[in-house]
Amino acid sequence: MKANLWFVSAICIVQFATAQEFKNAGEYLDYVGKIEKPISKDMWKYTKTVAHSKSAKRIDNVRKNLVKTIQTAKANLEKNSNGFNGDMEFRDDVIQYLAFSELMINEEYAKIVDLQEVAEQSYDFMEAYITTRELVNDKIDAEREKLDESQKRFATKYKINLIESAENSEIEKKMKISSEVFKYQSNMYLIFFKCNYTTILLDNAIKTKDLAAIQQNANALQQYSEEGLVKIDTFEPVKSDRSLANETKKSMETFQQIATDYASKMIDFYTFNSKFEDIKTSLERKSAKDRTNEEIDNYNKMVKEINTKINDFNKENENYVKTINSVTNSWNKASDAYISKHVPTE
Repeated sequence: MKANLWFVSAICIVQFATAQEFKNAGEYLDYVGKIEKPISKDMWKYTKTVAHSKSAKRIDNVRKNLVKTIQTAKANLEKNSNGFNGDMEFRDDVIQYLAFSELMINEEYAKIVDLQEVAEQSYDFMEAYITTRELVNDKIDAEREKLDESQKRFATKYKINLIESAENSEIEKKMKISSEVFKYQSNMYLIFFKCNYTTILLDNAIKTKDLAAIQQNANALQQYSEEGLVKIDTFEPVKSDRSLANETKKSMETFQQIATDYASKMIDFYTFNSKFEDIKTSLERKSAKDRTNEEIDNYNKMVKEINTKINDFNKENENYVKTINSVTNSWNKASDAYISKHVPTE
């Protein structure tokens, strides 16, 4: 089973203006503030949808609406061909930011979606997917900071005291906490996924009866789970809520048990089974008169043992599947609960 992975864009609130003459710089920024609201509201709607919706189609529809809102804002601002009474610097900086944001959502996010489609195929792919996603968000944050500086320069130039609206301030707070939640969840997920994916490799090795691969993946699982237990505490939980960290720790302990107990039983079974097959083949090659009583007694004894071991083997495999499904389901539920608890719904 696959664990869920949550994420959110880091695109922030922007401000812009349309073609119009303004009596003073304060009036210009007031107009900018009024036009800003659709983007901030749509951005928050997108964030909430990513956090609380299971529908990929719905999330993508909200994303497309956000793109349209940005495109409309950009088009409106481009009509303002004179900026503020001929001062074009702030106007051009906003247009540049809007164009950059649109590019990130349309093109870079398409690349992220492509990475997401193959992310489950290996830990390296999953790490690349998450890293790329965070890099894109960091780029947008960096551009937003440039725009903030541009606005401050404009305000200083025209002696304006900037005051953020209560509504925008509240959305900014929600966006900030949401970003922290998603980043923390991603960190816990990478720890979990590294071990969970290794169990898939271990399972494949068991199915192909590759003793060397079984041991190799068991050793890797032991190492990754030990590293995971240490790494969990290097990340600061949101609002001191350690519920997801505790669930991740619990999963690491289960993976350790799989590495030491389950894997060793699989190796023991295949080792015994190989020995049994050798003895069986050797006995079958001999004619009845050439078989000694000791050989026959030993073979009959091993038949009883192999039948018992096969039953134990089947039970172990059944328990293993239940354990993996249980640990994955439990981690998913803890992750979903973490997101639901800390990402505002309104």
